[in-house]
Amino acid sequence: MVVSLKISHRYLHVMICLMMNMIVLPLAFAQSEPVQKDIIADPDTKRRIVTGEVLGFKALSGAHVWRAIPYGATTAGDNRWRAPRPAPMLNGVHDGTKFAERCPQIATPFNEIENVEYGTLVGSEDCLKLDIYAPSSAVPNNRENPLPVMVWIHGGANVSGSSEIYDGSKLAQAENVILVEVQYRLGPLGYFSNGLLRESALDPLDKAANFGTLDLIAALKWVQDNVAAFGGNKNNVTIFGQSAGGHNVVTLLASPLAKDLFHRAIIQSGSFDSVSILEAEGKTGDRVNPSDEIVNSLIGAKALGGHIAQSLRAISIDDLFKAYDNGSGSLDLPTIIQDGVTIPKTPLRDVFASAENFNAVPIMTGINRDEMKLYQVFDDRLTKKRFGQFFVARNSKFYDLASDYTSRVWRIRSVDMPAMLMAAGGFGNVYAYRFDWDDGGSFLFTNTGKMLGAAHGMEIPFVFNHYKLFGAADKIIFKKKSLESRTVLSQAMGRYWATFARDGRPQGAGLPSWPPYKDGNFLVLDSVRNKKKEGGIYLKNSADSLERLTNDLRDDQRLNDKQRCQIARGIVAWLPSLETIIQSTGCS
Repeated sequence: MVVSLKISHRYLHVMICLMMNMIVLPLAFAQSEPVQKDIIADPDTKRRIVTGEVLGFKALSGAHVWRAIPYGATTAGDNRWRAPRPAPMLNGVHDGTKFAERCPQIATPFNEIENVEYGTLVGSEDCLKLDIYAPSSAVPNNRENPLPVMVWIHGGANVSGSSEIYDGSKLAQAENVILVEVQYRLGPLGYFSNGLLRESALDPLDKAANFGTLDLIAALKWVQDNVAAFGGNKNNVTIFGQSAGGHNVVTLLASPLAKDLFHRAIIQSGSFDSVSILEAEGKTGDRVNPSDEIVNSLIGAKALGGHIAQSLRAISIDDLFKAYDNGSGSLDLPTIIQDGVTIPKTPLRDVFASAENFNAVPIMTGINRDEMKLYQVFDDRLTKKRFGQFFVARNSKFYDLASDYTSRVWRIRSVDMPAMLMAAGGFGNVYAYRFDWDDGGSFLFTNTGKMLGAAHGMEIPFVFNHYKLFGAADKIIFKKKSLESRTVLSQAMGRYWATFARDGRPQGAGLPSWPPYKDGNFLVLDSVRNKKKEGGIYLKNSADSLERLTNDLRDDQRLNDKQRCQIARGIVAWLPSLETIIQSTGCS
């Protein structure tokens, strides 16, 4: 069936295969991002923040960069599964030339770590660090013209990722913004609901379950206290993120604790889903790895005099992560939990039914046209390998149709449904987009434009104007022949994102007008094509819904019954709440 695995698992498997196959190809002809070597601290970048002095360096783009600045204390020991504690005073001048250690996670091909094998546990609990990128023209403590601040929240299913993956220097320099990239607790350290831990709370916030969300809130408070030192405007902060990062943006929009800490929000391929405390703990539902099950497998004889919460905090990271091991080398667990502390106890999506119930700032939300191709490329019912190396579709038309329907589900749930829900609740300051770029390169039998298209995550290099994201596959996807058209699209997207951050409206001189979402209008973002293919940046009006998708799938004459039901069952395997699609399309 299509889309039959959890996204986090599929994501990892796809990237393994892409990298294993792409890396053997001759790459001399490919586009390659310049790499800055011998990074040296620049005295001109010394800045004073609340906890001391920091020193950074100058990037190739000219932007100033500061890495691994602590915004919170270590989360190890007694601080584990508690709200983040304040960062300690710096010991001397902080060296901002080196990346921070990642928060504990399982190494994946998507999040490349030098000399670390896939499936290895890496990271440190002392990971609440952030990176800052500022244009060379930024003036510290500039009261007259402080710059807009954009806070990037990385993706990775809330179980992996780091700030190191994303180079914000070009975006900061070109668009004259301050860019902050944040690390936060992941996996079981970031999302864990347990009554025994709540009983051991030293602070009301310690009773949360979304500790990763509390980290992001702490980072936003740090921005309020410190960003002026880098030339930023604490009263003009935009949060933006992709995939799980977009999901976290939604969570911050819903969090009473984040009120007034940001002023715009951008959701890139995000989600509005959540789980109840009862589901997260395994008292109801059938969630994988509920916390009660994990606690039962961990404690036993390790309890210290019956102090189970203390015992949990004393367990090694290795033992904690092994409790989640399912043999695939990846993690699957409940995240974004309705804990009543960071977010309300009601479903996350329902919070947006009234503008009075969430942080109603201007919102941009969008998806990529071919989101699901990143996952289905590894489905051997849809693809095969020629000569054991090159991915091709078994049935070209069905491969595209499977992606079209499943990717539409993502759009409906991340764009149309929430935008319409907010409009009905009195909030209409929402802008929608769809990213359509599918000009990826090919080599011999593998055509990435076909097999990946505008897949999940493909828009990130365009926002940052930095084409390094998919590992070895980057050099195939982003070939030299597409550089000019990519640059034009990237500059347009950077301008839209930055103008939205500047004044809450994604506009720009020489760019097509982008009005707020109303009855289905969204901006298509694509390269200009030849006369045979539609392309460029233009407004489209086409409201979508689950009812419309179901009817289209039921009546689609391009599909036979087996294919139709394969798609329907795949959607339900991904999102069991949509089980009515099975019956409505005539499948049983």
